[in-house]
Amino acid sequence: MRAIDKLLNEYGESHQNPTNKMVHWICVPIIFWTVTGLLWSIQFPWNIPGTEVPLNAAILALLGAIVYYVTLSIPLSFGLLLYAAACLVVSYTVDTYIWPGKVWLLALIAFVLAWIGQFWGHKIEGKKPSFLKDLQFLLIGPAWLMHFLYKKAGIKY
Repeated sequence: MRAIDKLLNEYGESHQNPTNKMVHWICVPIIFWTVTGLLWSIQFPWNIPGTEVPLNAAILALLGAIVYYVTLSIPLSFGLLLYAAACLVVSYTVDTYIWPGKVWLLALIAFVLAWIGQFWGHKIEGKKPSFLKDLQFLLIGPAWLMHFLYKKAGIKY
């Protein structure tokens, strides 16, 4: 069995309750973005070459996450790359046009609320979150959701 299949199966063991699953469909993408938004706020004194976008910790962290996903599943890593890019666009838009310099605050508020939702979902499930056993599962949650989308679309992951 591939490593990705083992990780997804293990993650899925504590995500059987329909309410907890629904909570995860809402909260995991929000949490992924919030981490991006928080890290977006850690900017370096250089721009991304050819742009006016500052290099920041979000871009570097997401590159590292994509490398991790590539080691598990190249097809899934493409979907996660698209979502990561969307998170960067949202962070840029909020930081530049909606609430300049305050993307971190919006991300922090959403982060706290989404984690409250996650823990509520796990209380209903009656099982602890997987990441309490292994921090790697913080990155498996988005892949777990993505693999359902791939299955529905008939794409092998």
